[in-house]
Amino acid sequence: MTTYLNVGKIVNTHGIKGEVRVQSITEHPEERYQAGSKLVIEMNKNEQFPVTVRSHRVHKNFDLLMFEEFTSINDVEKFKNKMLQIDEELLPELEEGVYYENDIIDSKVFDEQKNEIGRLKEILFMPANDVWVVKRPGKKDLLLPFIESVILKVDTQNKEIMVRVLEGLDSDED
Repeated sequence: MTTYLNVGKIVNTHGIKGEVRVQSITEHPEERYQAGSKLVIEMNKNEQFPVTVRSHRVHKNFDLLMFEEFTSINDVEKFKNKMLQIDEELLPELEEGVYYENDIIDSKVFDEQKNEIGRLKEILFMPANDVWVVKRPGKKDLLLPFIESVILKVDTQNKEIMVRVLEGLDSDED
């Protein structure tokens, strides 16, 4: 079974020639959206619509894409609010210390004493550094900056993350 990963959300159409406005969640849109790239649009959980990128440009913090398969606004209207995805097998290998969101979301998070803190719920992409949001039972979510002194070890195979909760990061502490 093919696994697809989200790279952006089609938030609107743009113009009348079939261009779509995409809010990207990929770190390298210039690579992901280059002409000829094969993507899919998730119509629902069981239906993906394959598309090929014809052109890409940036406009007002959005990525604007045209697909080979469509030439008019009427063709792409149905894709508003749909996720744009890529086949996991088309993704390049990452350098050490860099992770695909899909590989780490829902990982168990432990402190240095091997006490389970919670599970990685989401990643917030911030200008200075990413922030990992850990859902904890009975407590507020824990926000951890993705920096070497906090994120100590990531095991994508076993979906486990070891962290050091620095003083001041846990708002539930006294």
